[in-house]
Amino acid sequence: MAKLQNALAKKIPVWREEIRDLVKTKGDKVLSEATVAQAYGGMRGVKAMVCDTSEVPPDRGLLVRNTPIGDLTDKTPEDIFYLLCTGELPNAKDRRALTEELAARARVPAYVWKVLEAMPADSHPMCMLDTAILCMQRESKFVKAYNQGMGKMDYWQPTLEDSLDLLAKLPAIAAGIYRMRFKKGKRISPKKDKTWAENYAHMLGIPDKSGEFADCMRLYLVLHCDHEGGNVSAHTCHLVGSALSDAYYSVSAGLNGLAGPLHGLANQECLNWVLELKKEFKGVPTDEQLTKFAWDTLNGGKVIPGYGHAVLRVTDPRFTAFRAFGMKHFPDDPVMALVNKVFEIVPGVLTEHGKAKNPWPNVDAGSGALLYHYGLREFSYYTVLFSVSRAMGMLSQLIINRAMGSPIERPKSVTTEWIKKTVK
Repeated sequence: MAKLQNALAKKIPVWREEIRDLVKTKGDKVLSEATVAQAYGGMRGVKAMVCDTSEVPPDRGLLVRNTPIGDLTDKTPEDIFYLLCTGELPNAKDRRALTEELAARARVPAYVWKVLEAMPADSHPMCMLDTAILCMQRESKFVKAYNQGMGKMDYWQPTLEDSLDLLAKLPAIAAGIYRMRFKKGKRISPKKDKTWAENYAHMLGIPDKSGEFADCMRLYLVLHCDHEGGNVSAHTCHLVGSALSDAYYSVSAGLNGLAGPLHGLANQECLNWVLELKKEFKGVPTDEQLTKFAWDTLNGGKVIPGYGHAVLRVTDPRFTAFRAFGMKHFPDDPVMALVNKVFEIVPGVLTEHGKAKNPWPNVDAGSGALLYHYGLREFSYYTVLFSVSRAMGMLSQLIINRAMGSPIERPKSVTTEWIKKTVK
């Protein structure tokens, strides 16, 4: 941990001073105003949070510490977590140190497996993941340090310890859940000479002689790492963490939000639509057949999953990265060929239809096709893969918020009666 801790220790005083100066000199400046529609519409677009790890400009897509995600597709999750925490990519020595640090912390307590084994055989994989994380709360170093009376400005240090402990164990827990829940055989132990992503791929047990699946997992974990602070999982983790709940409570809470069908189910729905299309035409349809199928979907009152985004108004660069990977390694795979053809046809249909604010694909339009190709076809598990990656974003945000001394979150709510009187 020393490398990452030292890097943060140099950055944090500078960040604290910058924020103190902003609040002191510009604290009365207005950032946003909320309309009645926004108050009833899930606060969409209300600027009322700070997240320095990433942002999503509508015309650019995900920026991780100001770096476009498309420029990070050759990186490892270790690179990304270091970048999220410090604002800088690690050098080779620091990357290796973080890989070794995670490997040293990767052992999952035996009681976690006993808890998971005691759960009903048909438990949802996300419920199993959340339960495993929550039952490890007793391991929290932040709780021990807090109970001993540590200073507020030092809260980030045991939070970093908890974050590394939890992050290190997630691949083994997630892979163990996959093998247990879907009867794939005994758990597979990690290997010390593999990276965080490589070990996850290895422990899943998917056949991978060429290492291509491991590279796919590396890309998947990089692309899903973070997405601002206002999405359900990140915001929930931040909210719970703002009460000084430890990393285990906070991340488990965030992942409970990710488990909701409006947040983490999208890649399953996208793949299902593509598979329905494949079944309908017994393979890849012609342009005319696909166009009609798309119009029939829309005219039936349904949406075309994977197209449109709450924030973006361009093609999601994460979709571009997934599509490029698939077209490079298996362009003739019928599902990948369909994903590519849908990308060529559907935006035009949606533009003509006229109701979609953004006719372009998001990340979920292509990610499921890659998993499906490599034989990972248990759809209910897909959100677990998402969770392992998104934990990097949630934990880095938690560390930074502890370092900045962020207060407990407590927005003011109003009643419908108050709104009626105010806008009258």
